[in-house]
Formats: sequence, C-alpha cells, structure tokens
Amino acid sequence: MEARQLLPALCGGQLGMTHGEKVTLFRKLHQGPRILVLPNASDVASARIFEEAGFPAVATSSAGVAFSLGYPDGERITRDEMIAVVKRIAGALSIPVTADVEAGYGDPIATAEALVEAGAVGMNLEDITGDNESSLVDLETQVRIIERIRTKTGLVINARTDVYLKSIGEPDTRFERTVERVNAYRKAGADCLFVPGVRDAETIRNLARAVDGPLNILGTVGSPSVGELEQLGVRRVSIGSGPMRAAMGLMQRIAKELREQGTYSAMTGGAMSYADANHLFS
Repeated sequence: MEARQLLPALCGGQLGMTHGEKVTLFRKLHQGPRILVLPNASDVASARIFEEAGFPAVATSSAGVAFSLGYPDGERITRDEMIAVVKRIAGALSIPVTADVEAGYGDPIATAEALVEAGAVGMNLEDITGDNESSLVDLETQVRIIERIRTKTGLVINARTDVYLKSIGEPDTRFERTVERVNAYRKAGADCLFVPGVRDAETIRNLARAVDGPLNILGTVGSPSVGELEQLGVRRVSIGSGPMRAAMGLMQRIAKELREQGTYSAMTGGAMSYADANHLFS
C-alpha cells in the first residue's frame, strides 16, 4: 500500500485524525514497504504546499525556521519561538508533523513535552550541542535522554548523530562510532536513526545493514536519488533546510534583477497565482 493510502486505512476512512492516530500513522510509515520521503518545511506556506503535493507527513527544518525568523542555525532561536512555529504548522495540516528541535534547547525532555502540546507527532534529536567533537553528548547521557522522552511522551524519535556531518574523529573510526551510537539510541527507544553527512552509496548500504532500525539519510547535493536510497536499504529520506535555502536563492535573484534591470521575470516565472496562494489557506 502506498504511504498516502495509509491515511484513510489507519483512521477508519476518516482524515480527521486524533493526535494519537497521527503518531500511530507516522510510526507505521517507517515500516515500509516503501521509503518514507519526508520534506522539510519552514513555515505554514511551505508545509501546506508539501501537503497539497501528496506527502503523507511533513517535517520542520530547524535551520529553515530559524532563518525565517532572522536567526542563524545552531540553537540561536529560543525554544518558545521554535515551538510556536511548529504549533502553527501542525494546526494548519491534516497530516502528521514531526519537528526538528536540534539538541533540545538545553532541556530535551521539556522540549519534547512542549512538542506534544503543540501537536507534533515526532522529533529529531541531535547528539551534538556545538560545532566540534567537544560538544558531542556523552553516549550514556544521550541514551538516558531518549529513554525518558519515549517514556514520557510517546513521540516518534528520530535520533541523529553528527559524527559524519561534523567530521568527528579520524575518518576510519567514523563508521563504527556512528553504528555504536545509533544502535544504542535504537535500544533506548528511538524509532529512526538519522545519519546526515553521508553521500556515497557504499557507506549508506553498509550503514543500512549495520544499524538495528530504520535509517534516515539527508538528501542533498551528491546524494543518491530517492529510488537509489530505497534500493540501498534506507527507510527515510529528508531534505533539511534545502527548500528554505532554495527559496532564499530565488529571492536573491528577484532582488538582483529588480535592482539592476528593473524587470520582474525572476519573480513572475513559475510563481503561484494569487488565487491559488489564497486558496491554500482557505
């Protein structure tokens, strides 16, 4: 059964799902038979566009939300501001919404509980709080955090390790270190295991075989296609802040053309109509 078809099948034919039904659906989407393609939104507009395109669930992008509110990435935004955006997105969609909340803004348990109140069904949780190896959270500490989140909230947890993304340790140690960490997170109650920063097919295939649960890979420049990732054994692919940065790139082109040429083609070419934009929120 296609992922989108699971919506009525799991909810008795009704798309007005309760929060608990959305959690159940989102957890089931990680079990196949097809790979879960999970686009990342930065605001209600992008989230509604992804929903209208037919995706069975939507994630938020922590960087995308931060950029939209004038912050750099890396927990510079406050937890309250991040949660407020998640709440607006979750309230505007009929499908499950999962949230990227970085490393939890100093209190991952409180952040997870706030996500439930906001209507989110899941969370991404990073194991690094800064930009280098010294900020990598101790493995036992991260395991205890995941155990408590699962017990207290029941959220679908996408446990992330940044060993590859931040190039932590010697290159020949990263694979085993990554597998050790994500398998410990899985045992602690994580539903999915996120390893951003990996692009080559052989490493991805080996990770998919070595980890004890669904593997999430970040789709970006140089990454295999969704179909190729599915063949490699990946269960979930997300796209991070890519959509937000693409939108920012378009805005740059609009600004440059308007300032230098006084014309509008970058703005008008491929733009959604006013009527369609208005209808998206009706």
